[in-house]
Amino acid sequence: MENTRIKEILLDIAPTNLDFTVTQTGKESKRVNGLYAPDTHEILLHNKNFKTDNQLIYTAVHEYTHHLNAEELLNTSGVSAIYNAKVHNQAFWARFDSLIKIAEQKGYYTLSIAGNAELEEITQKIKKDYLEVNGRLMQEFGRLLIKAHKLCEEADIRYEDYIDRILCLPRSSAKDIQRVGAVAVNPAIGFDNMKVVASVRKNDDRAEAEQEFIKGNSPAGVREMMRQKAGTAHQTNPKERLEREKNRLERTIKQLSERLEFVEESLANL
Repeated sequence: MENTRIKEILLDIAPTNLDFTVTQTGKESKRVNGLYAPDTHEILLHNKNFKTDNQLIYTAVHEYTHHLNAEELLNTSGVSAIYNAKVHNQAFWARFDSLIKIAEQKGYYTLSIAGNAELEEITQKIKKDYLEVNGRLMQEFGRLLIKAHKLCEEADIRYEDYIDRILCLPRSSAKDIQRVGAVAVNPAIGFDNMKVVASVRKNDDRAEAEQEFIKGNSPAGVREMMRQKAGTAHQTNPKERLEREKNRLERTIKQLSERLEFVEESLANL
């Protein structure tokens, strides 16, 4: 597939006002399949890593997601990248998830296990015998922890100490498991996704999140949907967002400056 064709596909998936280039390196890399350079807005694809155009497009969409995020950051903050910032965050994966779905709808990419009998069989076994069974077990586990918590209180035993030294269970894990045991969640979505759903306070919102998982939406996509929905009531205007960003950057610069001063003094005393 030619570079120009890859760019055409990406632009058809999602438009951008920030020009970019696509370059197939003609190389194989054991570290990464592709790269995005935010300073030059160049998508690099190590095409020797791919056996099919389908694999190539998947990585191209991944790198294009970085480009769209860089464009958004440039428009709001005046820079296309923030030093030491996590680029593969929840917002990134949620955006990538939405773009790869558009690529599927337009016929540029496909994810299908149909026709691979062994993979279909293994997939069903994973879902029914592991994800769902484990989800149900953790749900029962949560209910037992809730009961144990109550019994500890009745016996004047510190529940935290019981968790720490009797069960030897991390407190954060115990909290997540109890939360799953406290509400009705479909175990078919698996324990990790059950934790996400159980963390939603309102019943209607919780049911909506559960349905998103059942429909096959990614965990990052569901979390981002929940985050956006929760933030709707607390929307801020662009000026307020920039002021908050400015304050965060000033705090970061102050911390880095203090650290630099300390390192320079330490070096001078060596």
